[in-house]
Amino acid sequence: MSVPYERTPLWREPAFARGAREMAAVSLGMAAWGLVTGMAMVNSGLGVPLSVFMSLVVYAGSAQLASLPLLAMGAPLWLIWATALCVNLRFVIFSAQWRPFFKHLSRPQRLWHGYLATDMGYVLFMKRHGGLKDGPDESTRHEVLAYFWGGAVMNWVAWQTASMLGIFLADSIPEHWGIGFAGTLALLALSCSLITDRITVMTAVVAGAAALAAYAWPLRLNIVVAIAAGVALGMVLDHQRKRPGPGDGGARGGRAPDAQGPSASATALGRDAP
Repeated sequence: MSVPYERTPLWREPAFARGAREMAAVSLGMAAWGLVTGMAMVNSGLGVPLSVFMSLVVYAGSAQLASLPLLAMGAPLWLIWATALCVNLRFVIFSAQWRPFFKHLSRPQRLWHGYLATDMGYVLFMKRHGGLKDGPDESTRHEVLAYFWGGAVMNWVAWQTASMLGIFLADSIPEHWGIGFAGTLALLALSCSLITDRITVMTAVVAGAAALAAYAWPLRLNIVVAIAAGVALGMVLDHQRKRPGPGDGGARGGRAPDAQGPSASATALGRDAP
């Protein structure tokens, strides 16, 4: 009688350690922002208990920072929710790209993945697995999930640790230290390291220009505009690059179209890992 196959727990998969290791390389910038966010929550008058609750439940630095001024001024609840929704609209785009990888999971499991989704988690995930346009097959699903969870756990721990330090040490950390600016520089350096070819250069330039052009828009909608512009341009350029030219017989330079480069979802923010 055959023994039923039992999958290795996610945290024991080599892909889990790989995801955690790659996220650890970028967690310094995340931690800086988490520290700033924790300090901002307390300094805005939210108080320590509510700040801890918000950090654990919301877990979205940009939405937290955008809603804090509204909370401090006593804005209507609907306006606070609308602001957080607009700031986080980029995750709708991320979720559409993640769908082929997680559509086999149950709804509660997908909700947990949505809670743990982050910007850098998306970038690193697509950099490594974005070439799987239709998602992983059954034999590799477990490995892909392990990679996601490795990065997600590392990011969550780094963010929450720094956020809690900011919350409990808000009165002890001088604002003139410029921690927020240091976090911005760290994230900028990490983003620049992902610009590796002509398409990513063009998408980065267009996204930056779109963010500046829409800077005066309310509710930080310039973030959504920048992401939409960059992703749209990346998909168009990648499609044109892989499209065979006339007389090529379905491929350029004697190579198959798939050999021309990574998928559109990965190319928009970074090339596939080797």
